[in-house]
Amino acid sequence: MEPQGDPQDRPEPEEHIFLAGGGELGRLIAAYNWTSTPLGPLGSWPGHLRTTVGLLLRSHVPIVTLWGEDGIMIYNDAYSIFAGGRHPRLLGSKVREGWPEVADFNDNVMKVGLAGGTLSYQDQELTLHRHGRPEQVWMNLDYSPIPGEDGRPAGVIAIVVETTGKVRAEGDLRVTAQALAQLNAELGQRVEERTRERDRMWRLSTDVMLVADFNARVEAVNPAWTTLLGWGETELLGQDFMALIHPDDMEATLAEVASLSSGRTTLRFENRYRQKDGAYRWLSWTAVPDERFIHAVGRDIQAEKEAAETLHRTEEALRQSQKMEAVGQLTGGIAHDFNNLLTGITGSLELLRTRLAQGRLVDLDRYITTAHGAAGRAAALTHRLLAFARRQTLDPKPTDVNRLVSGMVDLIRRTVGPEITVQVVEAGGLWPALVDPPQLESALLNLCINARDAMPDGGRIMIETANKWLDERAAHERDLPPGQYLSLCVTDTGTGMTPDVIARAFDPFFTTKPLGQGTGLGLSMIYGFVRQSGGQVRIYSELGQGTTMCLYFPRHHGAESPAEHDAALASAPRAERGETVLVVDDEPTVRMLVTEVLEELGYTAIEATDGNAGLRVLRSDARLDLLVTDVGLPGGMNGRQLADAARELRPELKILFITGYAENAAVGHGLLEPGMHVLTKPFPMDTLAGRIRDLIEDGA
Repeated sequence: MEPQGDPQDRPEPEEHIFLAGGGELGRLIAAYNWTSTPLGPLGSWPGHLRTTVGLLLRSHVPIVTLWGEDGIMIYNDAYSIFAGGRHPRLLGSKVREGWPEVADFNDNVMKVGLAGGTLSYQDQELTLHRHGRPEQVWMNLDYSPIPGEDGRPAGVIAIVVETTGKVRAEGDLRVTAQALAQLNAELGQRVEERTRERDRMWRLSTDVMLVADFNARVEAVNPAWTTLLGWGETELLGQDFMALIHPDDMEATLAEVASLSSGRTTLRFENRYRQKDGAYRWLSWTAVPDERFIHAVGRDIQAEKEAAETLHRTEEALRQSQKMEAVGQLTGGIAHDFNNLLTGITGSLELLRTRLAQGRLVDLDRYITTAHGAAGRAAALTHRLLAFARRQTLDPKPTDVNRLVSGMVDLIRRTVGPEITVQVVEAGGLWPALVDPPQLESALLNLCINARDAMPDGGRIMIETANKWLDERAAHERDLPPGQYLSLCVTDTGTGMTPDVIARAFDPFFTTKPLGQGTGLGLSMIYGFVRQSGGQVRIYSELGQGTTMCLYFPRHHGAESPAEHDAALASAPRAERGETVLVVDDEPTVRMLVTEVLEELGYTAIEATDGNAGLRVLRSDARLDLLVTDVGLPGGMNGRQLADAARELRPELKILFITGYAENAAVGHGLLEPGMHVLTKPFPMDTLAGRIRDLIEDGA
């Protein structure tokens, strides 16, 4: 099931963009009825007011603006904590009415500030009624005028830092006069430095701040650039800040600047800036654009990145340890299963040879059937192991998943039994997926069998398909790139899974079923197949409520492929025009079997043991209608390289890859050129015959 969208994720109205990332106060300001105040509706606020509010909302320091002659109060989350029980009714009120107990004090502040003056108080003692009773408090207060568009003060901005705890602690500790004098001198020096700065808020911040135009030209920086990165103000003003960006972050940063230039606010963007000593430091940026400039605040996250890297290395070591444990489980499981299968094969062959020697031909079919069945199960186990390792050679085709599900429903119902109700919900207009259809059928059946086993007393299985648009957040949750996907989900009403079981569900040979009732390879096989197909598997489960297993596949832009039909070897069409097939495989047994099939069908077969020998035949004048080659070949040239060379020498030559193990990249990640096909070992001889005939006749 897909989570519903959070209302907070909806796009902000244009007039609210400057409030984005402003926490609780940002939302309260957006919802407040400003029409009843002298400021008027948000949409009519001037640019300098929007910029001031946007910056103070992102500050961790308690800041309040007193706007206009009445001192209309707008503040940030940090100030709301300072205000105590007075919040939120202080928002939008006149300062004299909001703090009546200090009305005279604030009258003086407004008088001086609107006249263009500044005020600074250190450990100022006041009596406030923040929680319904008088409180004696001490504060550091800094007041500065806010220039309007005409250059005259339009309001006053106040930075409020409560020092009550410090003052009381100093009293308790009986700070000496010398220590108090030194503290006052340090505080006085800080006040003097802040006064010289054009924007006092920037001076107080430990975050780097800058104003730049949309061409990345630096207009203003705060002192934190020197503290954090070593660059002086004169070294940066007028320069292109892109010159400081790490080369690997350049493209993303340019894209973010372009987004800002279109009016969008940056809430969190990370990149690396070059320090003066040449090293790079990670910064996390919040930025607000106005008509001409970008106003940005960057927080130092270098320590967080280093801690995350340390954690990643630790987790990687843990994963490696878990992987080695899984390999141990895998080895034991393989040995057990293959020894059983080999016993069936070798025992049947020995009895077959004995009966032939004795002239007893009655039971030969039984031994042949037994050996053939065991070999088939061994091949299936090999496919499962390769799927788990994501090294299975897939034959992906554009597939209509709705049609595939419809074709499987009857088999699924017979398999799960009458106690289980199977419902199918197919999405209309479902996008095609580029997958191996038999593997997807096997995965779907496996999921339904697991669902059945989780409902011993009966229940309901729902199979759903859907188109999915995954944005960055949804894609990140599923460990996928953003984009278009289709999902195939199987939901049961069974026992559900605990978090511990979910965490190990895809481990090889891990099973919660009783001994002998499950191999533990089913989900690991599904996971490997889906990941190899470019998709993802996700489990949504609640103990006692059931489980949903969702397979996500990238959307394929194209039509689905027509169904293929294999002909039986005895009835396969014979060669009619003297067609010749080049067979390249380093395994003599495979060459012998393929050659005999070809000769049985009337084809001429030419054998080669490796890529170099095959290349010599390709360069000769011999007629060739088809190249059948293994992917893994000795001698430095694999089957895909041989095929590429064949296409250079004989552009119209059809090619069939036969392979039992190969890196998927060796055959093009499923993106083969026209006329190239894959057949996975082991394969029935009639399947080989049908595929060869189709390729030669149709040129597909």
